Amino acid sequence: MSTMKALRLTRQDASSPPVLSLETLPKPKLTPGHLLVKVLASAIHPSDIINSKGLFPYTTFPRVPGRDYAGTVVEGPEEWLGKEVYGTSGNTQAFTEDGAQAEFILVPESAVAPKPKGISFAQAACIGVPFTTAALTIQRANASAGDVVLVLGANGAVGSAAVQVAKSKGLNVLSATRADGDDVNTAKDPDLSAVDTLTASKGGVDVVVDTVGQPALTKAAISKLGRGGRLAFIAAPRTGAADLAFDMTDFYRKEKTLVGCNTLLYSVKEFAELMKEMTASFEKGDLRPAAEGEWSQVKLENGVEAYEKAKQRGAKVVIVMK
Repeated sequence: MSTMKALRLTRQDASSPPVLSLETLPKPKLTPGHLLVKVLASAIHPSDIINSKGLFPYTTFPRVPGRDYAGTVVEGPEEWLGKEVYGTSGNTQAFTEDGAQAEFILVPESAVAPKPKGISFAQAACIGVPFTTAALTIQRANASAGDVVLVLGANGAVGSAAVQVAKSKGLNVLSATRADGDDVNTAKDPDLSAVDTLTASKGGVDVVVDTVGQPALTKAAISKLGRGGRLAFIAAPRTGAADLAFDMTDFYRKEKTLVGCNTLLYSVKEFAELMKEMTASFEKGDLRPAAEGEWSQVKLENGVEAYEKAKQRGAKVVIVMK
């Protein structure tokens, strides 16, 4: 077979939005140092939707989208053949190189990790972006065992992954969402006053992982950092003011730190290393993928419709090849 089915983004010019379509394309040819992976599943993440709208300035067109994937190696060095793998994009695949929403993807040998045993390809294909982002925030915040970490947006894809990653590393987690049942309900308590009681013995939290990116909430979280506290954030408002104001006197006196985290600054190799570490954690049960059926499975042939479905609030969609 010399061709494959693939989703493809095309763009007439920079002033027009990309068009997503299902096309027949040449199957990638194996090159030295690379693997050809038969893709069995690829998740549609919020960043994939943003990319499909042409809102990442560095994406080149035409382009096969799809950052996360799981599949089987079908061409490459003999020791790789038949291996079940999973991976994520870093700053190339789906942006300046073709992504995974196709029957095959060509990737560097260093870009993949062994798929965790005991989970499906569809489950594995939903892990990359949220869990590597979560791991990056924990890493960038220099969090260590025993720290108290407050996760803003703990029920979102990255937030829930951050809760798991933090607990797997021995951190004590406080969850903040807009619902009852978590440690802090940010809808009812936007100043995060509950944190004062929860951390009274420490004088504040050691780390905040902010997956929400709302300036008022971020400001409140900064005020809840104790001495030497670090806040790592992955988001900011897409429209309107993105300015952040906070008490500078309190900030310097308690030696606090703000850390920005941008996964699109990292390579596929760097994230593959993170995913290799997580493979063992998923197999031991320290980390858990989304439950079977939690993500709606849509076949590649209906991929265009899958993107429309994924745009709906709260929707989780993964494209499967068969």
